[in-house]
Amino acid sequence: METKKHANLQLEKNSRLYFFVGLAAILLLIYMALEWKAYYKSDFDLASLDVADELTEEVPLTIQKLPPPPSPKIQAPPVIEVVDNDKDLEETVIESTEPDQDTEVIAVEDIPVIDIPVDEVIPFTVIEDVPVFPGCENENDKRACFQEMMQKHIRKNFRYPEMAQEMGLQGRVNLVFTIQKDGSISDIKMRGPHEILEKEAARIISKLPQMTPGKQRGTPVKVPFAIPITFKLN
Repeated sequence: METKKHANLQLEKNSRLYFFVGLAAILLLIYMALEWKAYYKSDFDLASLDVADELTEEVPLTIQKLPPPPSPKIQAPPVIEVVDNDKDLEETVIESTEPDQDTEVIAVEDIPVIDIPVDEVIPFTVIEDVPVFPGCENENDKRACFQEMMQKHIRKNFRYPEMAQEMGLQGRVNLVFTIQKDGSISDIKMRGPHEILEKEAARIISKLPQMTPGKQRGTPVKVPFAIPITFKLN
């Protein structure tokens, strides 16, 4: 015959509850052990150190010998010369430096002239004698003729690159070139939307003819000139 236990006396019934209660108790003990702090009393207590509120230092008295003051300089009184009323005195005459009708005038040829150096590079807008484009030698307004001949030269040599047309490239190319002292063209600089258009604009400028150089006070100088070339698809 099998032995039966009473339901209230079976330990397996509340085993899970006992497990959690025991686990909680052990964790509590471990926490208290980790947080436990011990204080040790020291014989030397810094809090009882007596420091004065103000530290005063006694400065020793010293005696220094100062140099004697300089003696005052006594100037002798001016000597007053007594002159008789009948004595003739020489008066100092101050001559005028202003020119008059008797002043000699120097000749124009003898006037020294300061040689002011002329700048090597003069902009096109301020130069006295602009570079002369071939065909403008007899024109009165050589500056306007130069610009007009530049436009004709660009229209005559203009060629739209086929690759630029296929790629749909268009825009304005800004060019700056220098007319040298001998009338040649050099130092071509350009900036545009694409390298293909820049090369074509440089090719047009490189075909410019030899010019008469610009002059400043009769001396040939370098003259930079800027001009835009516009590429536009129809």
